[in-house]
Amino acid sequence: MKFGLSVPNFGWSGNIDLFIELACDAEDAGWDGFFLWDHMLVFGNDMHIPFIDPWIALSAIACKTTEIRFGPMITPLPRRRPWKVAREAITLDRLSKGRLILGVGIGSPPEIEYEIFGEDSDAKIRAEKLDEGLDILTGLWSGEKFSYSGNHYKLDEVTFLPKPFQTAGIPIWVGGSWPYKKPFKRAARYNGVAPVHSKWPEVFQPEHLRDCLDVVRAERGNLDNYDVVVFGETTGDNPEADRAKLRAWLDLGITWWCEDIHGLRAELPDLRERIQLGPPQI
Repeated sequence: MKFGLSVPNFGWSGNIDLFIELACDAEDAGWDGFFLWDHMLVFGNDMHIPFIDPWIALSAIACKTTEIRFGPMITPLPRRRPWKVAREAITLDRLSKGRLILGVGIGSPPEIEYEIFGEDSDAKIRAEKLDEGLDILTGLWSGEKFSYSGNHYKLDEVTFLPKPFQTAGIPIWVGGSWPYKKPFKRAARYNGVAPVHSKWPEVFQPEHLRDCLDVVRAERGNLDNYDVVVFGETTGDNPEADRAKLRAWLDLGITWWCEDIHGLRAELPDLRERIQLGPPQI
């Protein structure tokens, strides 16, 4: 199992210099991944909270680190032009020598990710755009001639070069909210699943993951070469407690534990200390 960090792109981490320091701290402390939220505004629409652009920040991380994997977790693909994301992802994957993981979803909450900017927030429309956007990403990453005609996007025949650095392609993790099943049927078609509870901040539990994975297995047949990502909190300095907390998740076959470092439950010095303590010892 690998261990990553899940970090917001606003608040204390809206300081880009601090943010890059934290990514370097994470690599030095032995974390396997550094994943950044992708929001335009904060919950409650507080206009006075500082933000950073996640894609520019990820480019800085690519230049300042050498081993840690990273990516947006998650980027709301329906509010982005998929061909633009395809170019950005290829460039970032090559800049980092193949360390990018792309997390995608429909975007939440819709009122601040879409409505405030005059974009359609209808869940069905966002889901359709996500599916079409994923088709376009994978088609353009092939490096072959590609055209597309959907309900929302149309491409004349084009070829995107170079291809991604990763020969198997950039891994795509699909986020979804339980108990909705459609996101997990979608996730089964890609490289991993990153579930949360639909009634956030209600805690996502092992029994929820078991049900999610039943949906994924029904579509895929198995979980071979497939990432299962769970978010939560551990101590970093109490191995016995951390092992007890992770045991139920491990039994379900998770491949990534992403530590929540979001400042909603602690102050920056405590969170920074948690990063420097490194991943839980299991």
